[in-house]
Amino acid sequence: MIIPSRPFLQRCLPDFIPLNGTLTVANHTRFRDALDAPRSVAELRQAANGITGLVDAKEWGMKIVEDYAKSWQWILIGLLIAAAVSLTFILLLRFTAGLLLWVTILAVMLLVAYGMWYCSRELSGLGERPGSDVAIMEVGFHTDLQVYLQLRQTWVIFLVFLGGIEASIMLMLIFLRGRVQVAITLLREASKYEATGHIMSSLFYPLITFLLLALFISYWAVTAVLLASSGEAVYKVMAPDITCPYANSTCTPETFNRKSNWSAAARASCEGSRCTFALYGGETPYHRYLFLLQLFNLLACLWLLNFSLALEQCTLAGAFASYYWARRRPRDVPPCPLFSSFSRAVRYHTGSLAFGSLILSVVQLARILLEYLDEKLRGANNVVARFIVCCLKCCFWCLERFIRYMNRNAYIMVAIYGTNFCTSAREAFFLLMRNVVRVAVLDRVTDFLLFLGKLLIAGGVGVLAFFVFDRKLTIFVEVPDLNFYWVPIVTVFLGSYLIAHGFFSVYAMCVDTLFLCFCEDLERNDGSAERPFFMSPGLHQLLGKSSPSR
Repeated sequence: MIIPSRPFLQRCLPDFIPLNGTLTVANHTRFRDALDAPRSVAELRQAANGITGLVDAKEWGMKIVEDYAKSWQWILIGLLIAAAVSLTFILLLRFTAGLLLWVTILAVMLLVAYGMWYCSRELSGLGERPGSDVAIMEVGFHTDLQVYLQLRQTWVIFLVFLGGIEASIMLMLIFLRGRVQVAITLLREASKYEATGHIMSSLFYPLITFLLLALFISYWAVTAVLLASSGEAVYKVMAPDITCPYANSTCTPETFNRKSNWSAAARASCEGSRCTFALYGGETPYHRYLFLLQLFNLLACLWLLNFSLALEQCTLAGAFASYYWARRRPRDVPPCPLFSSFSRAVRYHTGSLAFGSLILSVVQLARILLEYLDEKLRGANNVVARFIVCCLKCCFWCLERFIRYMNRNAYIMVAIYGTNFCTSAREAFFLLMRNVVRVAVLDRVTDFLLFLGKLLIAGGVGVLAFFVFDRKLTIFVEVPDLNFYWVPIVTVFLGSYLIAHGFFSVYAMCVDTLFLCFCEDLERNDGSAERPFFMSPGLHQLLGKSSPSR
């Protein structure tokens, strides 16, 4: 609704004026909104109280930016350390895969155990300290994290979380130790085909994907802002008297002062009214379907992002498959296998990659719309509707996971045989079903081992950053004073995990490609002189016995 207002942080707030002990806006306490519903000045005051949170958020954001300006060199050093450790980890997998992975598992368990010991020590140190038994919900939101670290409930949550991680790792090692050993051996075999062996450039291909993702996200953001700010200026009548019949109606500033078509009664009740800017919009079909245009822009963004990831997967799969299917390695491997695979993917497989990416993007858009609908229903008391939305969210989450998994394997088949997406997806699905026991043995276990490697790198660099910025580690250079020391620590941890994920994603793609090539090799050849296997004897001995013979 249009009411007298004042500017604050480039926003219009009601101009509250106390009058004889009563809060008013332009000497009025009752108003009517655009739907002609009555509103009180108390409701306006309650709505305007949110500006306090905006001011706090602005001040908090300025302090965070200041911390980044003071510590960006240290953050960059931490990220470079994470990149160096990730690259060293990948290189060492080729020579000491078994030992390194077992050391990784042990190191993660020790790191989590140290975290549990530290939490229990802090918990016992709080003891019966006054105020430590206050619940986190009672404290509310604070920008100073030290407030939460003085609460016993905070350390109990940390302790339970770390205890769950430790118990999960121990249970997997106890009940799946055989599968873990098989997965470690597969990773050792994969290192012979992977970037560390003969395709070193594949380690740096995620940088191209990162640049494409940044470009497409920037394009989406700019387009969304332009759509949101498009339109014509709409002016409405702001009248001091709520009895004015033209209040909140559309007007034109150039002709408003004439009021030639107003009756005498209207002119009297609308005395002092003004034609004021209200919003950017319009009544054209373009403005009516602006929300649909935003959805289309979001779908295009998801499509481009998924296409970039699909291009990476198909390119890496083609490079690794060209090495696997070479009879005499490395002589029969084409020169520059990564560039050759990228050229084939762009020239021949763009349609397949775009089609698979579109299917995944539509499902992701449906999930976003369901999240939007669930957010709108939070204030409603319709339990049945919220239950249905919750079930749909669960179903679409499962559908997205399935499509993402099948797309990954379909792109591998596209890279190997050059067939279209549907044919490749069908062949990949039935190939996996014919080797479902091997899939069950290797799929989640290898992902879990690689996740532990990423967690170890991110956690190790994060702990190092904690000791540096908390001044518990003496170094030669003075650490700058920060408003929130956790800002660079969290940034280094998340950045280290993303860097490690970029390196390990190449390795994971190599494992998946190697596995599908193995299954296809096992069905096409029998190991005889006429049809010899392309796989190494070690790989055949490893995976050939992981399921009953055909």
